[in-house]
Amino acid sequence: MPDTPPPASVPPLPSLAAQAEHLIGLGVHEIAGIPAEGIRAFAAAAAGRADGALLAVHPDHAPASTLAPLLRRDGKPGFVVTDMPDVDHFTPCEVELPDTPLYLVTGVDRGDHMANWSPDEALPALARDDRTPLLLTEGIHWVLQQPAALERNRCFMTIGSRLRKANGTLDARTPAIWISNGTGRDGTERRNAPKVGWCWWRNRHTWLGFASATGRGH
Repeated sequence: MPDTPPPASVPPLPSLAAQAEHLIGLGVHEIAGIPAEGIRAFAAAAAGRADGALLAVHPDHAPASTLAPLLRRDGKPGFVVTDMPDVDHFTPCEVELPDTPLYLVTGVDRGDHMANWSPDEALPALARDDRTPLLLTEGIHWVLQQPAALERNRCFMTIGSRLRKANGTLDARTPAIWISNGTGRDGTERRNAPKVGWCWWRNRHTWLGFASATGRGH
């Protein structure tokens, strides 16, 4: 595998109660059609048995296109690149989700040690470590709750979300979350904004790790 930079630490996530209040403050409960008290109750029930976990809304209830604009960096909202209008068609692949509107993601890691690997190289390595790649929506939830998870030259791919074509094969694009340089179609006004985009399955990027988790539950 290619040489990779040493990993950097990401601050721990807020408590589940604090995460619930943040989602409510952003209006995610309205997007998902879940009562605010339902999110609070879920977080309260999980407190103490899932410390350090990420509170996530199932992508069927809150797709990536609705979550990305809630991201903020330097006061600028997140966005999805213009050539990814099908972002919400990237669905779980190699990942089994609980059949519930809300669930917990445990052991979230940015995968800095796999920077400059291709998705094709990273996926089997994650499996050998008993880890599964994050979905795009889970990655967005992570940055919503812990903005420090996204920093220049240490961003990440979310290859748990893939687009399956009509013929059953997988699209070669793989979603990622990084920081815009304000070039090209992004527009200069979006420089430093959080960005949802895509990369090719067999390409490597020195500034993209592979976010993953140890498990999901409710």
